[in-house]
Amino acid sequence: MFENMDVAQLLNEYVLPWGINIIMALIIFIIGRWIVGLLVNLVARLMNKSKTDPMLISFISSILRSVLLLFVVIASLNQLGVDTTSFIALIGAAGLAIGLALQGSLQNFAAGVLLILFRPFKVGDFVEAGGTAGTVEEIGIFATTMKTGDNREIIVPNGAIYDGNITNNSARDTRRIDMIFGIGYNDDIRQAKEIISSILEADECILKEPKPLVAVGELGDSSVNFTVRPWVNSGDYWKVRFALNEKIKLAFDDAGISIPYPQMDVHVSKND
Repeated sequence: MFENMDVAQLLNEYVLPWGINIIMALIIFIIGRWIVGLLVNLVARLMNKSKTDPMLISFISSILRSVLLLFVVIASLNQLGVDTTSFIALIGAAGLAIGLALQGSLQNFAAGVLLILFRPFKVGDFVEAGGTAGTVEEIGIFATTMKTGDNREIIVPNGAIYDGNITNNSARDTRRIDMIFGIGYNDDIRQAKEIISSILEADECILKEPKPLVAVGELGDSSVNFTVRPWVNSGDYWKVRFALNEKIKLAFDDAGISIPYPQMDVHVSKND
Protein backbone atom coordinates (compact mmCIF):
# COMPACT_ATOMS: atom_id res chain seq x y z
CA MET A 1 0.00 0.00 0.00
CA PHE A 2 2.89 2.32 0.81
CA GLU A 3 4.94 1.43 -2.36
CA ASN A 4 3.20 3.99 -4.66
CA MET A 5 3.32 6.81 -2.08
CA ASP A 6 6.05 9.35 -1.79
CA VAL A 7 7.45 10.46 1.52
CA ALA A 8 5.38 13.67 1.66
CA GLN A 9 2.12 11.84 1.05
CA LEU A 10 3.06 9.22 3.65
CA LEU A 11 3.78 11.91 6.20
CA ASN A 12 0.61 13.87 5.45
CA GLU A 13 -1.80 10.92 5.39
CA TYR A 14 -0.43 8.62 8.08
CA VAL A 15 2.52 9.80 10.13
CA LEU A 16 1.26 13.29 10.99
CA PRO A 17 -2.39 12.34 11.76
CA TRP A 18 -1.35 9.35 13.86
CA GLY A 19 1.40 11.32 15.53
CA ILE A 20 -1.01 14.11 16.40
CA ASN A 21 -3.56 11.61 17.74
CA ILE A 22 -0.94 9.86 19.87
CA ILE A 23 0.32 13.16 21.25
CA MET A 24 -3.25 14.35 21.99
CA ALA A 25 -4.04 11.01 23.65
CA LEU A 26 -0.95 11.36 25.85
CA ILE A 27 -1.89 14.95 26.70
CA ILE A 28 -5.44 13.86 27.58
CA PHE A 29 -4.07 11.05 29.75
CA ILE A 30 -1.48 13.21 31.55
CA ILE A 31 -3.81 16.16 32.14
CA GLY A 32 -6.68 13.84 33.06
CA ARG A 33 -4.51 11.99 35.55
CA TRP A 34 -3.45 15.30 37.09
CA ILE A 35 -7.08 16.45 37.38
CA VAL A 36 -8.05 13.10 38.93
CA GLY A 37 -5.36 13.57 41.57
CA LEU A 38 -6.64 17.06 42.37
CA LEU A 39 -10.25 15.86 42.68
CA VAL A 40 -9.34 12.87 44.87
CA ASN A 41 -7.19 15.03 47.16
CA LEU A 42 -9.99 17.61 47.41
CA VAL A 43 -12.53 14.94 48.39
CA ALA A 44 -10.08 13.49 50.94
CA ARG A 45 -9.49 16.93 52.51
CA LEU A 46 -13.23 17.60 52.74
CA MET A 47 -13.78 14.22 54.40
CA ASN A 48 -10.89 14.89 56.80
CA LYS A 49 -12.48 18.20 57.81
CA SER A 50 -15.74 16.40 58.54
CA LYS A 51 -13.76 13.96 60.77
CA THR A 52 -14.59 10.92 58.65
CA ASP A 53 -12.90 7.66 59.60
CA PRO A 54 -9.41 7.45 57.96
CA MET A 55 -10.08 3.92 56.71
CA LEU A 56 -13.24 5.07 54.93
CA ILE A 57 -11.38 8.05 53.44
CA SER A 58 -8.70 5.74 52.05
CA PHE A 59 -11.24 3.28 50.66
CA ILE A 60 -13.44 5.92 48.98
CA SER A 61 -10.39 7.73 47.60
CA SER A 62 -9.12 4.50 46.02
CA ILE A 63 -12.48 3.75 44.41
CA LEU A 64 -12.90 7.32 43.17
CA ARG A 65 -9.37 7.37 41.71
CA SER A 66 -9.91 4.05 39.89
CA VAL A 67 -13.26 5.12 38.39
CA LEU A 68 -12.01 8.52 37.23
CA LEU A 69 -8.83 7.04 35.75
CA LEU A 70 -10.98 4.58 33.83
CA PHE A 71 -12.82 7.49 32.21
CA VAL A 72 -9.47 9.13 31.38
CA VAL A 73 -8.21 5.94 29.71
CA ILE A 74 -11.43 5.65 27.68
CA ALA A 75 -11.10 9.29 26.55
CA SER A 76 -7.48 8.67 25.52
CA LEU A 77 -8.39 5.55 23.53
CA ASN A 78 -11.23 7.41 21.86
CA GLN A 79 -8.74 10.07 20.74
CA LEU A 80 -6.68 7.32 19.09
CA GLY A 81 -9.72 6.28 17.09
CA VAL A 82 -10.44 3.14 19.09
CA ASP A 83 -14.13 2.25 19.20
CA THR A 84 -14.85 2.44 22.93
CA THR A 85 -18.58 1.70 22.67
CA SER A 86 -18.11 -2.05 22.94
CA PHE A 87 -15.47 -1.49 25.61
CA ILE A 88 -17.91 0.52 27.74
CA ALA A 89 -20.62 -2.09 27.23
CA LEU A 90 -18.19 -4.82 28.31
CA ILE A 91 -17.28 -2.89 31.46
CA GLY A 92 -20.98 -2.37 32.25
CA ALA A 93 -21.76 -6.06 31.82
CA ALA A 94 -18.77 -7.04 33.95
CA GLY A 95 -19.84 -4.56 36.64
CA LEU A 96 -23.37 -6.00 36.66
CA ALA A 97 -22.08 -9.56 36.91
CA ILE A 98 -19.71 -8.65 39.73
CA GLY A 99 -22.48 -6.74 41.53
CA LEU A 100 -24.83 -9.76 41.41
CA ALA A 101 -22.07 -12.13 42.51
CA LEU A 102 -21.07 -9.90 45.42
CA GLN A 103 -24.53 -8.77 46.44
CA GLY A 104 -24.06 -9.75 50.08
CA SER A 105 -20.61 -8.18 50.26
CA LEU A 106 -21.90 -4.95 48.70
CA GLN A 107 -24.66 -4.85 51.31
CA ASN A 108 -22.09 -5.25 54.07
CA PHE A 109 -19.95 -2.56 52.46
CA ALA A 110 -22.87 -0.11 52.30
CA ALA A 111 -23.74 -0.87 55.93
CA GLY A 112 -20.09 -0.37 56.92
CA VAL A 113 -20.02 3.04 55.24
CA LEU A 114 -23.21 4.06 57.08
CA LEU A 115 -21.84 2.80 60.42
CA ILE A 116 -18.66 4.83 59.97
CA LEU A 117 -20.53 7.94 58.81
CA PHE A 118 -23.31 8.01 61.41
CA ARG A 119 -21.34 6.39 64.25
CA PRO A 120 -24.04 4.66 66.33
CA PHE A 121 -21.10 3.25 68.30
CA LYS A 122 -17.32 3.56 68.39
CA VAL A 123 -14.37 1.38 69.26
CA GLY A 124 -14.46 0.53 72.97
CA ASP A 125 -18.26 0.68 73.33
CA PHE A 126 -20.18 -2.29 74.71
CA VAL A 127 -23.03 -2.94 72.27
CA GLU A 128 -25.75 -5.45 71.54
CA ALA A 129 -26.17 -5.82 67.78
CA GLY A 130 -26.30 -8.45 65.06
CA GLY A 131 -27.53 -11.09 67.50
CA THR A 132 -24.53 -10.80 69.82
CA ALA A 133 -23.10 -8.55 72.53
CA GLY A 134 -19.56 -7.44 73.17
CA THR A 135 -17.00 -4.65 73.23
CA VAL A 136 -16.28 -3.19 69.80
CA GLU A 137 -12.62 -3.66 68.82
CA GLU A 138 -12.71 -2.70 65.14
CA ILE A 139 -15.25 -1.27 62.70
CA GLY A 140 -14.27 -2.53 59.26
CA ILE A 141 -15.68 -1.84 55.83
CA PHE A 142 -17.36 -5.24 55.60
CA ALA A 143 -17.51 -6.51 59.22
CA THR A 144 -17.23 -5.37 62.83
CA THR A 145 -15.05 -7.20 65.34
CA MET A 146 -16.28 -7.57 68.94
CA LYS A 147 -14.81 -9.10 72.08
CA THR A 148 -17.16 -10.87 74.46
CA GLY A 149 -16.92 -10.80 78.24
CA ASP A 150 -15.27 -14.24 78.25
CA ASN A 151 -12.61 -12.99 75.79
CA ARG A 152 -13.97 -14.52 72.59
CA GLU A 153 -13.63 -12.68 69.29
CA ILE A 154 -16.79 -12.36 67.20
CA ILE A 155 -16.79 -11.00 63.65
CA VAL A 156 -20.26 -9.73 62.71
CA PRO A 157 -21.17 -8.72 59.11
CA ASN A 158 -22.08 -5.04 58.99
CA GLY A 159 -25.30 -5.82 57.14
CA ALA A 160 -26.55 -7.91 60.07
CA ILE A 161 -25.75 -5.04 62.46
CA TYR A 162 -27.37 -2.25 60.48
CA ASP A 163 -30.52 -4.24 59.61
CA GLY A 164 -31.42 -4.75 63.28
CA ASN A 165 -31.63 -2.84 66.53
CA ILE A 166 -28.39 -1.49 67.98
CA THR A 167 -28.17 -1.12 71.77
CA ASN A 168 -25.15 0.92 72.83
CA ASN A 169 -24.65 0.40 76.55
CA SER A 170 -21.70 2.83 76.59
CA ALA A 171 -23.37 5.75 74.84
CA ARG A 172 -24.34 7.46 78.12
CA ASP A 173 -22.11 8.24 81.08
CA THR A 174 -24.61 6.82 83.58
CA ARG A 175 -26.96 3.83 83.68
CA ARG A 176 -29.83 2.75 85.89
CA ILE A 177 -29.83 -0.70 87.46
CA ASP A 178 -33.31 -2.26 87.56
CA MET A 179 -33.65 -4.93 90.26
CA ILE A 180 -36.50 -6.71 92.04
CA PHE A 181 -36.28 -8.22 95.55
CA GLY A 182 -39.14 -10.22 97.04
CA ILE A 183 -39.93 -10.71 100.72
CA GLY A 184 -42.56 -12.80 102.45
CA TYR A 185 -45.99 -11.42 103.31
CA ASN A 186 -45.28 -12.00 107.00
CA ASP A 187 -42.07 -9.92 106.92
CA ASP A 188 -41.83 -6.26 107.89
CA ILE A 189 -42.04 -4.11 104.75
CA ARG A 190 -40.67 -1.01 106.51
CA GLN A 191 -37.67 -2.90 107.83
CA ALA A 192 -36.88 -4.40 104.44
CA LYS A 193 -37.14 -1.01 102.74
CA GLU A 194 -34.84 0.55 105.35
CA ILE A 195 -32.26 -2.22 104.88
CA ILE A 196 -32.21 -1.79 101.10
CA SER A 197 -32.02 2.02 101.36
CA SER A 198 -29.14 1.90 103.85
CA ILE A 199 -27.17 -0.46 101.58
CA LEU A 200 -27.68 1.86 98.61
CA GLU A 201 -26.61 4.91 100.60
CA ALA A 202 -23.45 3.19 101.86
CA ASP A 203 -22.28 2.15 98.38
CA GLU A 204 -19.89 4.82 97.04
CA CYS A 205 -20.39 3.68 93.44
CA ILE A 206 -24.10 4.53 93.53
CA LEU A 207 -24.85 8.09 92.46
CA LYS A 208 -26.68 10.45 94.81
CA GLU A 209 -28.41 12.11 91.86
CA PRO A 210 -30.69 10.88 90.47
CA LYS A 211 -31.81 9.55 93.81
CA PRO A 212 -32.18 5.73 94.01
CA LEU A 213 -35.73 4.42 93.99
CA VAL A 214 -36.86 1.83 96.53
CA ALA A 215 -40.60 1.10 96.39
CA VAL A 216 -43.11 -1.72 96.67
CA GLY A 217 -43.64 -2.51 93.02
CA GLU A 218 -45.97 -5.49 93.19
CA LEU A 219 -47.94 -7.68 95.54
CA GLY A 220 -47.09 -10.98 93.91
CA ASP A 221 -48.64 -14.42 94.29
CA SER A 222 -46.12 -15.49 96.94
CA SER A 223 -44.08 -12.39 97.76
CA VAL A 224 -44.06 -8.61 98.20
CA ASN A 225 -41.74 -7.38 95.46
CA PHE A 226 -39.55 -4.32 95.92
CA THR A 227 -38.50 -2.36 92.83
CA VAL A 228 -34.93 -1.10 93.35
CA ARG A 229 -33.46 1.35 90.82
CA PRO A 230 -30.10 2.96 91.66
CA TRP A 231 -28.02 4.99 89.17
CA VAL A 232 -24.32 4.32 88.57
CA ASN A 233 -21.56 5.25 86.15
CA SER A 234 -21.74 3.03 83.08
CA GLY A 235 -18.41 1.39 83.86
CA ASP A 236 -19.61 0.32 87.34
CA TYR A 237 -22.88 -1.27 86.17
CA TRP A 238 -22.10 -4.97 86.49
CA LYS A 239 -19.86 -4.58 89.54
CA VAL A 240 -22.59 -2.78 91.50
CA ARG A 241 -25.36 -5.09 90.28
CA PHE A 242 -23.55 -8.24 91.42
CA ALA A 243 -22.53 -6.65 94.73
CA LEU A 244 -26.07 -5.50 95.55
CA ASN A 245 -27.49 -9.01 95.06
CA GLU A 246 -25.04 -10.37 97.60
CA LYS A 247 -25.29 -7.50 100.13
CA ILE A 248 -29.09 -7.41 100.20
CA LYS A 249 -29.40 -11.20 100.50
CA LEU A 250 -26.93 -11.30 103.42
CA ALA A 251 -28.64 -8.35 105.13
CA PHE A 252 -32.05 -10.00 104.79
CA ASP A 253 -30.66 -13.21 106.29
CA ASP A 254 -29.18 -11.32 109.25
CA ALA A 255 -32.51 -9.53 109.85
CA GLY A 256 -34.56 -12.72 109.52
CA ILE A 257 -36.35 -11.47 106.40
CA SER A 258 -37.26 -14.29 104.06
CA ILE A 259 -37.03 -14.38 100.29
CA PRO A 260 -39.86 -16.85 99.59
CA TYR A 261 -39.91 -19.52 96.95
CA PRO A 262 -42.85 -19.60 94.55
CA GLN A 263 -45.58 -21.50 96.34
CA MET A 264 -49.20 -22.49 95.98
CA ASP A 265 -51.75 -23.33 98.67
CA VAL A 266 -53.74 -26.46 97.79
CA HIS A 267 -57.03 -27.10 99.67
CA VAL A 268 -58.29 -30.69 99.62
CA SER A 269 -61.86 -31.37 100.59
CA LYS A 270 -62.94 -34.84 101.65
CA ASN A 271 -66.50 -36.00 101.21
CA ASP A 272 -67.96 -38.49 103.67
